[in-house]
Amino acid sequence: MSALETSPYCLIVDDEPRLRQVMAHLMRGDGFQCVEAANGIEALEQLEKYPFVLALSDLRMPKMDGLELLREIRARHPDVAVVMITAVADVETAVSCLAVGASDYVIKPYQLEDVRARVAQALDKRRLILENRVYRESLEERVAEQARRLEELFMASVQSLAEALELKDPYTRGHSVRVSYYSTAIARALGLDGEMLRQIELGGHVHDIGKIGVREDVLNKPGKLTNEEYQHIMTHPMVGWKILAPLLADTPEALNIVRSHHERFDGRGIPDGLAGTAIPLEARIAAVADSFDAMTSDRPYRLRLSMEEAIAEIVRCSGAQYDPSVVEAMLRAVEAGTMKLVERKVMEAA
Repeated sequence: MSALETSPYCLIVDDEPRLRQVMAHLMRGDGFQCVEAANGIEALEQLEKYPFVLALSDLRMPKMDGLELLREIRARHPDVAVVMITAVADVETAVSCLAVGASDYVIKPYQLEDVRARVAQALDKRRLILENRVYRESLEERVAEQARRLEELFMASVQSLAEALELKDPYTRGHSVRVSYYSTAIARALGLDGEMLRQIELGGHVHDIGKIGVREDVLNKPGKLTNEEYQHIMTHPMVGWKILAPLLADTPEALNIVRSHHERFDGRGIPDGLAGTAIPLEARIAAVADSFDAMTSDRPYRLRLSMEEAIAEIVRCSGAQYDPSVVEAMLRAVEAGTMKLVERKVMEAA
């Protein structure tokens, strides 16, 4: 049997022949046997002929688009790993694809190395799922390790969302990571640990994902926002919540942070006007962390405040904008030095 006969099959679906050829050239170079299709209908026909392990599909195609094709693949060929190819403007649709069962997605214009990384990740996830199916009843320890790896892959997909946001708003670079670290530092000062701490960390990472739906001219405006622009940018908690609800159904506290990190303790916040302890604790924590990082970071419309100035402003707003118990926990974290460790952690994570 020749090496070609044992090579895995890859299906490339795109209505643009040139893009199919570029992708096919790349995948053949990585050892795949490639079959091309110009739309979803042709792709389904090819899926009946060959034992594909991987499909790379564009989202926007005639006759049958990528999302509908994905649904059909999941129903008919559940063991095929699917990586969607999308433009930045279609990120919300790409997230829907993750909820339907795509392994990952690549954003146009893409770098070939990024495609390789996403494909490797998708195939790794496919392998783990297949192994999990075989061994889940008898090898509980191995299943637990595979579940951990699957969660890491899920987190990688979520992180790609944050990276897509940074393409639109360079001033958010590092912001979500810092908010995540600040939030966990405050949560520890409140005595929280375990699963709650993990969800608070995740919620911090994705709390501003809804800004994907905010116009770039508003995100990057150097001057004061008009009332209309402010109302527009403050839609991002609900936009983010709607995007992530299918993905974070098993992590409700993280999802609460996305929706409620702009609620105010006095009830004058958005989107639900919650007040006091009706605001989820994790969201009250993230609100303080988010404000602290915003104040101590340069923005298009102003220079950063010192840590001392930011702390003074948060203390001033305690009981109105912020939960006093969370503010006190932040002060304990500052006194313990954990807040100052954030920049170093961000640099190590970069």
